[in-house]
Amino acid sequence: MASPTREVTLIGLCDGDLDPKKYQSSYLTNKVGGHPDWLPLLSRQPPRCGRCGAPLAHVVQVYCPLEASPYHRNLHLFACPGADCSGRSESWRALRSQCLETEVAAASTASKPAPAQEVPLSATDWCDTADDWGMEEGDEGWGGGVKQESQVQEGAAAPEAEGAPAAGEMDVSSRLQDLTLRESLDDVPVFRAFFISVVEESDLFGEGDDLEHAQELLREYERREGVAVGELDGSERGGSGEKYEKTRAKHGDAIFSRFMKKISLCPQQILRYCHGGEPLFISEPPSNMTQVVSACGSCGGSRTFELQLMPALVNLLQRKDSSTEVELEFGTVLVYTCKNSCWTAGSGSTVEEMCFVQTDPDQQLFK
Repeated sequence: MASPTREVTLIGLCDGDLDPKKYQSSYLTNKVGGHPDWLPLLSRQPPRCGRCGAPLAHVVQVYCPLEASPYHRNLHLFACPGADCSGRSESWRALRSQCLETEVAAASTASKPAPAQEVPLSATDWCDTADDWGMEEGDEGWGGGVKQESQVQEGAAAPEAEGAPAAGEMDVSSRLQDLTLRESLDDVPVFRAFFISVVEESDLFGEGDDLEHAQELLREYERREGVAVGELDGSERGGSGEKYEKTRAKHGDAIFSRFMKKISLCPQQILRYCHGGEPLFISEPPSNMTQVVSACGSCGGSRTFELQLMPALVNLLQRKDSSTEVELEFGTVLVYTCKNSCWTAGSGSTVEEMCFVQTDPDQQLFK
């Protein structure tokens, strides 16, 4: 989902189940749910809710490199599935990560086992721990990544210092750390994974029968909501030059009417992406929205709108084990990121960006 040079809105659509037994996702994959596929060198610890402290569920992963940038770039969105935290901005987290291609290549090389070398046999080659350096082979999950393998290789290459733990003790310690990480991951709720396909919004506006069908959808919306929003014409294609009549819908919310009109041609959209563009609010935003969007916590620079999650995504967010009811409700989730996309090469930490959550106005009718 690369950011284009001209202002174009990209639409994300659900594109089928991502079965890990059949498909191997990576940081290049746009997806809903599952476990996040982190770029090399990054910490694998799951983030926690800013309100209740519970581990957050991975909601969306977007691969979104910027034009003319040398970096791979990802956005991961997480949310707290707790009922009391639903619809709260502080219960969402957006983490941005970047990586140079050279770093990806180096991490890939480091993850491969070193070629066998012919060395003279010594007494220590017959110890019980002689072959334990390959213990990570076949490990699964976030804890068995490049970082652990590099640590093992460094430990193997360095001579044992006086008073340093023996190889067997290091092995036990490594296993305990891995076990602790796995236990923490077991507490993280996991949503079913789906692929996200990406199309330009302008491609949704067809000619002939397609446009006639779109007009019918618009008329149906007008009848249902009791509001006239006008006819579609060529000026609306590509998202520019739109005019909205100032009539009020049955629920009296012109902003919501504009939102519904905009998505009526593709109500199944789960994500909208337009780096540096204008967000599509589902309800009246705060009058001080420019102050609400905080500065980048990393460089102090300003943030810009990048993407938003749409209501159709809510029904896709189902637990993999389906053992516990998980409630995650929202109207739209807007993500604002550092305008300069600041990054320190070789960093092992993500940059936290800003989520602004708006609830669905229709939800209030049932509360």
